[in-house]
Amino acid sequence: MKAVVLAAGEGTRLRPLTETRPKALVEVDGKPILVRCLEQLADLGADGFVIVVGYRAEQVIDAVGDEFQGLPVTYTYQRERLGLAHALLTVEPHVDGEFMLMLGDNVFQANLADVVARQRSGETDAAFLVEEVPWEEASRYGVCVTDANDAIVEVVEKPAEPTSNLVMTGFYTFSPAIFHACHLVQPSARGEYELPDAIDLLIGSGRTIDAIRMDGWRTDIGYPADREAAERRLRGLDVDGVEADRVGVEAADE
Repeated sequence: MKAVVLAAGEGTRLRPLTETRPKALVEVDGKPILVRCLEQLADLGADGFVIVVGYRAEQVIDAVGDEFQGLPVTYTYQRERLGLAHALLTVEPHVDGEFMLMLGDNVFQANLADVVARQRSGETDAAFLVEEVPWEEASRYGVCVTDANDAIVEVVEKPAEPTSNLVMTGFYTFSPAIFHACHLVQPSARGEYELPDAIDLLIGSGRTIDAIRMDGWRTDIGYPADREAAERRLRGLDVDGVEADRVGVEAADE
């Protein structure tokens, strides 16, 4: 199973950390976010990587090279950042089977292997790692609506009035059917080709998408404060600098 990492972003909200480097190369606890992503994906059994680059692409290519931990690395260019579905279409020529997808601005210590295992079971067309967030924060994310069996029946990108507090986290597995859906997506009100719109097309065509609830934690590195919070968590501290309960994280890493 190939692993796709989206790493084209500029990271304007992370300035000054991104003034001279792309978002994916910002270091968290001494290691670039992208390298953390690749390490985890290799541990999950990836047999190769496809990295979508854009802003300061040459820096990403120089940092990673043409292989990582002995696995081949392919690069695709998203010359205009027009949304995640648009980014995925650059990957299509390089992926011919089921694949993992990770957003290259997230730091995870969670049960990613459960998502991969569900995809490999053959019982679903896609699987997403999802997280419950406070209701007042749900409108910042892609919100998932699920049925009684934890199958996703609708995804809404940043809804003004969320009908669920279960949100996508930035780790997914897909079959190649997602590419056909991305081709059908129309630009959203903000002019982007949204991944949730492609996912809804999959659902509408009868495809099954399973929600795997997160055991552990993840931090989306959007602002400098997020980077600091992730570093504290990686060191065993919670966001307030107090020693954290590691039981759930350790269980997720096993």
